[in-house]
Amino acid sequence: MQGIYQTKGILSEIQRFSVHDGPGIRSLLFLKGCPLRCQWCCNPENINPDPETITQNGVQRLVGKEITVEDIMHTVIKDMIYYRRSGGGITLSGGEALFQPDFTLAILKACKDRRIHTAIETTGCAKYDVIEKMLPYLDLVLYDIKHVVDEKHREFTGQSNRLILENAMKIGAAGADMIIRVPVVPTFNATKAEIQLIAMFAAQIPGVKQIHLLPYHRLGQGKYEGLDRGYKFADIEPLSVDEMHELYEVAKISGLHCQIGG
Repeated sequence: MQGIYQTKGILSEIQRFSVHDGPGIRSLLFLKGCPLRCQWCCNPENINPDPETITQNGVQRLVGKEITVEDIMHTVIKDMIYYRRSGGGITLSGGEALFQPDFTLAILKACKDRRIHTAIETTGCAKYDVIEKMLPYLDLVLYDIKHVVDEKHREFTGQSNRLILENAMKIGAAGADMIIRVPVVPTFNATKAEIQLIAMFAAQIPGVKQIHLLPYHRLGQGKYEGLDRGYKFADIEPLSVDEMHELYEVAKISGLHCQIGG
């Protein structure tokens, strides 16, 4: 077990005292690298697997650095009392944590060694044997399903959704505690017909009881400017509260517990 603490990977940030992305008070670990290129991504600084410079408010800073699991745990264990009292823990995010599988697995093992609740926010875009190794060390899988139509998924993310949908079924069949999360993005999937298709698919996944609709926002737009990249969704307006509620009502038809936000 001691060897896992020297495993290295590229981490961009540890966000402490979060109350999203899993139960209780959590530390969110943002790993660098992602196989998808979602046009609306709110964390574009984590797409590239390598450290890179971003300019924000006229100040340049480096995003991403090589770090050991031991270094991460030194920060994580500072908040053990909050995890225990709130039922919280750590959530691996990104980017895509599966993009650095050895690093992710080592973090999960180290956390379970400390009896810390673990969650992963993932697109599931990896070979299933990679995911399967992690399941014994995961308490919760927050699984993104963006679309069930492959052609449209490819157009907006640069990747097929076939592996993603197949893995969702396999993870559910393995008995993992899994919540389906849907980023609701205008021009991509924000219609009643599309949300209904996603929700009905989610309802077929073994063991899945919840679906969360995550409203699109433009909070990451300034990051694209800081990275000197174009943002294709600059003119796309977020949905109104009423529009999101209409989609919520549609998703409920699947029989899953549905909520807006996650």
